[in-house]
Amino acid sequence: MAARASSSNGGPQPFDYDVIIIGAGVGGHGAALHAVEQGLKTAIIEADIVGGTCVNRGCVPSKALLAVSGRMRELQNEHHLKALGIQVAAAGYDRQAVADHANNLATRIRANLTNSMKALGVDILTGVGSVVAPQKVRYGKIGYVDKVITAKDIIIATGSVPFVPPGIEIDGKTVFTSDHALKLEWIPDWIAIVGSGYIGLEFSDVYTALGSEVTFVEALDQLMPGFDPEIGKLAQRLLINPRKIDFHTGVLAKKITPAKDGRPVLIELVDTKTKEPKETLEVDAAMIATGRAPFTKGLGLENVNVVTQRGFVPVDERMQVLDGRGELVPHLYCIGDANGKLMLAHAASAQGISVIERLAGNDNVLNHLSIPAACFTHPEISMTGMTEPQAREKGKEQGFTVSVAKTSFKANTKALAENEGDGMAKLIYRQDTGEILGVHIIGLHAADLIHEASNAMALGTRVQEIKLAVHAHPTLSEVLDELFKSAKVRWLQVFV
Repeated sequence: MAARASSSNGGPQPFDYDVIIIGAGVGGHGAALHAVEQGLKTAIIEADIVGGTCVNRGCVPSKALLAVSGRMRELQNEHHLKALGIQVAAAGYDRQAVADHANNLATRIRANLTNSMKALGVDILTGVGSVVAPQKVRYGKIGYVDKVITAKDIIIATGSVPFVPPGIEIDGKTVFTSDHALKLEWIPDWIAIVGSGYIGLEFSDVYTALGSEVTFVEALDQLMPGFDPEIGKLAQRLLINPRKIDFHTGVLAKKITPAKDGRPVLIELVDTKTKEPKETLEVDAAMIATGRAPFTKGLGLENVNVVTQRGFVPVDERMQVLDGRGELVPHLYCIGDANGKLMLAHAASAQGISVIERLAGNDNVLNHLSIPAACFTHPEISMTGMTEPQAREKGKEQGFTVSVAKTSFKANTKALAENEGDGMAKLIYRQDTGEILGVHIIGLHAADLIHEASNAMALGTRVQEIKLAVHAHPTLSEVLDELFKSAKVRWLQVFV
C-alpha cells in the first residue's frame, strides 16, 4: 500500500513511504518513533548497526566505564569512607569484566532500540543509503542489487566519526580514538590525551581511576576551553590537580607515531601560534579526542545540488537542507551531527522530533540554547545556554545588563550527608527581564540537576516565576532552588 502523499499539482502521487530516514542512530530512532506516532509510514536505513555512535561507540558504553571509575574512586578514597564510618579492603578490578560490562550495555540498548522500532511498524532496511533524486533514495549492500524507494520526505541522520588531525598515525592499539578506547583492551601506565573537551575529560576520569597517569595536550591556552571559565577553573581544581594528570596547553600534536619495536609512542609538540617545535613526549599510548567530523560522504547530495560546508550539511532553523545557492531543498532534512548545529545525541533526537512535528503540520523551531549538555566525570559537569562571556557579549551588543547568581554544594544538606560538598551552580540572567541566559553546574549529579534549568529556558520561564517553585527537602535539587532564589530581579518585570 502506497504512503499517503500528493504531488505538487495536487494530484495523487504514490510514494513507498511518508518518511525515509537515512541513519539509525539516536537521532534517526527518535524521528522514526515520533513519525509512527504521527501516523506516517516510515522506513529507516542503516548500513552498520542500530544505535549509531552514541549506543555503540559513544555515550552508552562510556557511561558503563565511568560507572566503574566512579565506584573505584569511592572505594579508593579512604578519607571519604572514614568520614562516613566505612571500612573496606583495597579495591581492585578485572579489566576484561569492565570491558564486557560496557559491551553488554551497548548490546542491550541496541536491542531495545531495534525492538522498539519493529514493534511500532518501522521498516528497518539494511544497507548504505543515498539520495539519487528529489524524494528518491537508493540503498543496498556490497554483493547485492541496490534498491530504489521513494518518500514524500527524506531525513538524513548519518552522524559523525572521530576527527583525526593530519600528522597523527592511528594504529588502534597504542594510538587510538574513543572508538578503540571503549573496548578497554589494555590499561596503559602513561597515556597522553589529545584534547581536553568532554571526551578527553571523561576518559581521563576512567584511566586515572584504573591506575594510569594522564597527560593532556590542548591546542588552546587553557584546559576545557568550551566550558564557562569559572566552572573550568573549579573543574581543574577538582578533576585535574588532585589526580595523576599533567598538561601542556597552547601546543599542537604535529606528529604522533605509534609504539613499535620496543619504542614508545612519540608525540611531537609545536607551539599553536608560532608552530615552533616545543618538545617530544614519549608515552605508552595516545588517545585522540580532538572532536568529531560529520559522516556525510557518499550521500548523493550532489544529485540535489547540495554542497557541504567542512563536511556538514547546511540547514535552516527547521533542519531543512539548503542547496549550493542557499535555497531550501524541498522535502529534504538533516538532523544531528551531520548538520553540525549541536553535536549531541539528544540534540539529534530533538531535531528529528521537531522535523516530524513540521511534517505532521505543526510548525516547530527548536531552541538549541535550551538543550543541556553534560560531562560525566566525578564530580559531573553540566550546562545549558550561554557562558558568562557569551552572555556579556550579547548584553553589550543588545544593550542589556547581565547578572550572575551562584550557590555552593557546601550549603546543601543532601550533598553534605553524602560528604560531597565540592561543587557550585551558576545562573546567568538578564537583570531587567529575568530571562535565563545560561546555567552551569559542577558537583554531585550535576547531569541530572541541569534539566530544571534547561526546561525553564525552553518554556520561556523567567527567574521571577521559577523562584516560586517548590523542591523536596533534603534533596540536591535545592541547589537550583537556592540558585534561583538568590537572583536579584524586579518582580514587576514578569508581567510587562
